[in-house]
Amino acid sequence: MRVFLNIPFIIFIYYADGQVTKAFIRRRPELPLRIAMERISEMESANDRKTVVITGGSRGIGHATAVCFLERGWRIITCSREDAPPECKRDPNWTQHIPTDLGDDDSIANLIQEANQALGDAPLHGLVNNAGMSPKTPFKERLGCLNGDLAAWRDVFELNLFAPLKLSRGFASALHKGKGAIVNITSIAGHSIHPFAGSAYSISKAALSAMTREMANEFAALGVRVNAVAPGEIETDMVGPEYEALIPRIPLDRMGAPMDVATTVFYLCSDDSSYVTGTEVWVTGGQHLF
Repeated sequence: MRVFLNIPFIIFIYYADGQVTKAFIRRRPELPLRIAMERISEMESANDRKTVVITGGSRGIGHATAVCFLERGWRIITCSREDAPPECKRDPNWTQHIPTDLGDDDSIANLIQEANQALGDAPLHGLVNNAGMSPKTPFKERLGCLNGDLAAWRDVFELNLFAPLKLSRGFASALHKGKGAIVNITSIAGHSIHPFAGSAYSISKAALSAMTREMANEFAALGVRVNAVAPGEIETDMVGPEYEALIPRIPLDRMGAPMDVATTVFYLCSDDSSYVTGTEVWVTGGQHLF
């Protein structure tokens, strides 16, 4: 950083991400140089703060992931069909929440446009494709291969598979600028038969796992890493009392918490995993071993 003292201004010039940024502070006798330096240090810190886009950020794993990134100083942009929780809106790092129907092309296009406008010329460092759905029939039965409207299957694939692809394409340029990372939330149900997950959901998550590998290969040319996190039984609104019967199948003998998944997602977006791509991390308490 170079510091130039001029009357009537102190001009600070510093470099961030290869760009020159200027800040002007009016020079006053009562403004010691030390205080001016502290102000520019605060500006540099804000400029270095990373940004992540998180889908399904209003509840469950998505909300826990948003809180996890906020606690670590990241700016976050979230989307969901619901509004953001009030306690999170009070955090100044919660840059923007964009109500979005990820099953609708126009709504996705609006999300990409608004988020990119919020970013401006700044880079994007993370994209977390968390939003998903696992519908049941009106009688609470699994949406299986032999039952259920095929239109419902298409809805599942639109949200669980195609939305992550559309968003990854839409944010590719900003992610390239930030040498960022994409994390897709898959599922243990995408790898083996699950007693409570529907076939449409399980197959869509299996497809998302496969797409993660293909994306990792292609996005590497942009300097963007792509990984997945496969949760097991996590205590969210999607989990009913019947899931208690699955605990004996979990070596750690408990269900996971949303924050167990969130911290894993954060690791995959952080510099600590800078040489990790094309990987799917199990967060299942060992359930996937059987």
